[in-house]
Amino acid sequence: MKNIAWWSAGATSAVATKLALEMYDNVEVVYIGIRTAHSDNDRFMRDCEKWYGVKIKTVSSEKYNDQFEVVKKKRFINSPYGAACSKALKAEVREKIQAGYTHHIFGFEYDKHEINRAIRFKQQHPKTNPLYPLIERKISGEEAHGILVGAGIDLPEMYKLGYQNNNCVGCVKGGKGYWNKIRLDFPEVFDKMAKLEREIGATCIKELDENEESRRVYLDELDPKAGNLKPIVPSCGLFCQSEFEWLMDNKVAKVMNGELDIKDV
Repeated sequence: MKNIAWWSAGATSAVATKLALEMYDNVEVVYIGIRTAHSDNDRFMRDCEKWYGVKIKTVSSEKYNDQFEVVKKKRFINSPYGAACSKALKAEVREKIQAGYTHHIFGFEYDKHEINRAIRFKQQHPKTNPLYPLIERKISGEEAHGILVGAGIDLPEMYKLGYQNNNCVGCVKGGKGYWNKIRLDFPEVFDKMAKLEREIGATCIKELDENEESRRVYLDELDPKAGNLKPIVPSCGLFCQSEFEWLMDNKVAKVMNGELDIKDV
């Protein structure tokens, strides 16, 4: 029996991997590398490898290096159903190698919405036989950060800069506040995406107009003061293509109340 822990360079996946190595036998740790990840992720990986006592294997898409290449090729950025780059850079890579493992281990945290996403993922990808160590141990995202600090591991730079997730720099699912912060922290990334939006006639950000109809908001027209200064960005993991993750499953309350084990959903 061979298991795989999907390490994403995020705090929750890092702690979930540590738990997986302690809880399960024969665990291989795998990271899907993307060129636009922050360079500090390499340091964070080395620190985690020392903590785990095992090496992290890196795999990547054979077609694309980053979200810019995906957007330019597909001429599509995102929709309510997900982003093209999430599928091309992460989901397709995972699907290509997932058959060789008995269980897949993910860093869903102990949180109502994350438990719901975990349930939806299991429903839609039953062959992965997913395991969720953080939910089993009732560990939240905040607690995961604390565990890393307690282990003497410096958090990834993106967290220190104030981002809530360690996604690619220039995540196409970010909102107004996120992109205005990218404009300040990574102006070259902001400019590159702004030019690409105009080139393909699509945008990262949409909003409702006075008629409650969706309209595009181009980055080069974005009010620099718009949005929350603390950016909220959906976590872009291997499971972000799950359908109906916004619709709360009735098993979530049972898991949180201890009436149902996450393994049995």
